[in-house]
Amino acid sequence: MKLFLTSSPIGIYRSETPLDYKGFNPANGMTAELHRIWTDDAECVLISAFPDEYEVNDRMRNDYERIVIDTGLSLSRMDICDSRNGEDIALALNNYDFVILGGGHVPTENTFFRRVGLADSFRGFKGIVMGISAGTMNCARNVYAQPELPGEAADPYYERFIPGLGLTEYNILPHYNAVKNDVIDGLRLIEDIAFADSKGRTFYALTDGSYLYQTEDHAEIRGEAYMIRDGSIEQICADGSVLPLK
Repeated sequence: MKLFLTSSPIGIYRSETPLDYKGFNPANGMTAELHRIWTDDAECVLISAFPDEYEVNDRMRNDYERIVIDTGLSLSRMDICDSRNGEDIALALNNYDFVILGGGHVPTENTFFRRVGLADSFRGFKGIVMGISAGTMNCARNVYAQPELPGEAADPYYERFIPGLGLTEYNILPHYNAVKNDVIDGLRLIEDIAFADSKGRTFYALTDGSYLYQTEDHAEIRGEAYMIRDGSIEQICADGSVLPLK
């Protein structure tokens, strides 16, 4: 299995600046790597983080079909997976060459993944997986579901650590460039929430355009990234650079 754990593979979160490329973001060698390992006439599926939003999901399916084609990657089909067909797609997962785990609300997506048994379906999967934001976070064995919506940070019963897909041991915090100054329920997202939750743990905060690339025997961060551990943060990788991980 080849993992691309991204914040956003197609643009900059909350930015209105027009893109100067089509398809997936070529920054830090991502599209070059995709071309290198891609299967001709790939069969692809987008697994939605919003399982009951059928119209939204159909539009996303169309968007990502165009994005794959605009990247110059050959495609035989792009399916959408949501509540209409989740169990069937999960059972047939090994028929696909490329799986996209969509972005959205981490606990909502996590519940859908567990409902259809997606973690079991990934066992033995040999294709390419691309996580986007929440999809990336849910790839971890033990997911850090960082509070995101109003009320979650203040809720003593909100579960911040939940079982994930188990595709990686790394916890990613996406969109660091956009969310680093966010405040939720009167608490700073990074200094008050992430720092406190990082005691005894390590989180990797990625900017858009950066990603963690993982194979069966190797993992590395490509692009600008920060490590949050035991209540502190430091930059560990710069744009255009590569950092191998243990």
